[in-house]
Amino acid sequence: MNAAPARRVRNLLALPLTFKSSIGHWTARDGGDLPGLAACILNVSTDETTMNWRDWYDALNKPEWTPDPSTISLIWQILYPIILVTFGYVFYRALRKQLPWSVAIPFAINLIANLAFTPIQFGLQNLPLAAIDIAIVWCTIPWMMKAIWPHHRWIALAQIPYFIWVSIATVLQFTITVNNL
Repeated sequence: MNAAPARRVRNLLALPLTFKSSIGHWTARDGGDLPGLAACILNVSTDETTMNWRDWYDALNKPEWTPDPSTISLIWQILYPIILVTFGYVFYRALRKQLPWSVAIPFAINLIANLAFTPIQFGLQNLPLAAIDIAIVWCTIPWMMKAIWPHHRWIALAQIPYFIWVSIATVLQFTITVNNL
């Protein structure tokens, strides 16, 4: 019986202790990004048999065109403010009943799936589940754009860079998943 899932659950339950023991593994070399820190918190264990997220990711069979982690971090540093402003605006307008909730639903699904990706990919180290998750992120972006278009076209247009990046990231994720089955 594989004890790795039980260890990961134990790590999640002991988050403050794990954070203290794992922070040394997260450095500026890792891109200095919050997703990397989250992955480190969720997966690094004092158990010698568990790989930290960076060692695990580096060991994967990835295509030659895989961007460097610092490039990925930079892209997200550009996209997150766009996501914050546009999603925040949609949720604010929906809460004030100035937009129907049916418009906000794809934004909510996208946000949840986007936030779940890092813990799935780097915390659970589950490539097939991460591929499903990123497919959900990818599918919800055109849905969001279509839903918001009649109300606020600028929000739909602001999602174009996000959609381009997630399209590349989705192909990358599926390629990595297939290469490592």
